[in-house]
Amino acid sequence: MHTKFASILLIPLALSVSACGDTWGERAVTGGGIGAGAGLAVGAIAGWPLVAPALVGAALGAGIGAATADKDKSGSSSK
Repeated sequence: MHTKFASILLIPLALSVSACGDTWGERAVTGGGIGAGAGLAVGAIAGWPLVAPALVGAALGAGIGAATADKDKSGSSSK
């Protein structure tokens, strides 16, 4: 029960940083953190071991965060 309560507390924390980052690297890191939190919450609620869902969520979140970065603010200086 304690794990489910802690995972429910992590969801608002993850959502509070969901729009952070201007470059693709920053968005990948914040997306990975959000994905890990979401995976942890799903694993805790479903009663699964917590490591695997957190790792899968982190990988998916990092990929989605990097893929959705604005191309104009990628941090590269190609001028």
